[in-house]
Amino acid sequence: MSGSVGLVWHDRFAGRGFVPRRASWSRYARAVASFADAGFFSTGLRLFLAPEASIDELATVHTGTYLGFLRELDGRGDGLVDGRQTPAYRGMLERAALAVGGTVLASRLVASDRAMHVFNPAGGLHHAHPDRASGFCLLNDIAVAVRDLRDHGVRRIAVLDIDAHHGDGTQAIFWEEDVLVVSLHEYDGRFFPGTGAADERGGGKGAGHTVNLPLARGTGDGAFLAALDAGLRRVREYHPEILIVQFGTDGHADDPFAHLELSDRAYSLAAELCHALAHEICGGALVLLGGGGYAPETVARLWTDMLAVIGGFPMLARDA
Repeated sequence: MSGSVGLVWHDRFAGRGFVPRRASWSRYARAVASFADAGFFSTGLRLFLAPEASIDELATVHTGTYLGFLRELDGRGDGLVDGRQTPAYRGMLERAALAVGGTVLASRLVASDRAMHVFNPAGGLHHAHPDRASGFCLLNDIAVAVRDLRDHGVRRIAVLDIDAHHGDGTQAIFWEEDVLVVSLHEYDGRFFPGTGAADERGGGKGAGHTVNLPLARGTGDGAFLAALDAGLRRVREYHPEILIVQFGTDGHADDPFAHLELSDRAYSLAAELCHALAHEICGGALVLLGGGGYAPETVARLWTDMLAVIGGFPMLARDA
């Protein structure tokens, strides 16, 4: 099925998420409705059911103590997972494991050439560390998927993260490994999570494979696209077998949780450039993950535009 585009989905994604801002939970259902309205499912978008990641899969990244802690909080149904802002609830571990399983499935589909590009809107939980939750992220789906790809013989993997918040968990996990992690994000030393300075470059076998391209508060399209060009040049030099893009949209001017001023056009161009590079260097092998984004209507619109770009889908509803 080379050349096809897939969407990983589970009905649990339309329910409760991890952000205290309840309104943000609707972005997944809004997006899928938007995909349907735009005619994507009738013009080739394939739907795949997200499986729940197994404990063995999660344990390739997360410690047994931490997974036990999550099970305990899930059973109690109260408390704060990260001690500060991410509330626990019954069923949260299943919800997080489905997000991880979705990204593992997306990566396997692309790596095995069963689909060319696959989008998991619930993925991109880049703040989670091996032993702790952070920033509404319980489990790091990106890292688990990379470990799984490695287990299946994929050696060169690049992660490009354009979320407004730095992916501190992903960076920490691969700090000393030969996995390219490139991040564009708002940074001033204080903005959450406080990491992601340009001089953070990895260590040991990973020296030089961590690439941070920090953006100042108020950054608009021009500076963002210039930084993206620099990041894509680094990806090109690395020549990965598969490109994983954390396509967080919280840098949009409408978003309430960040201070970047990006437009719809910036995200459409980002999708176009990532898509073109994937075809140039790794046969089109491209996985996209939803990441952050807390203005649901804006998120749904940007994800719809992104899928239209990578899938070549006509925007039927808008043309009408």
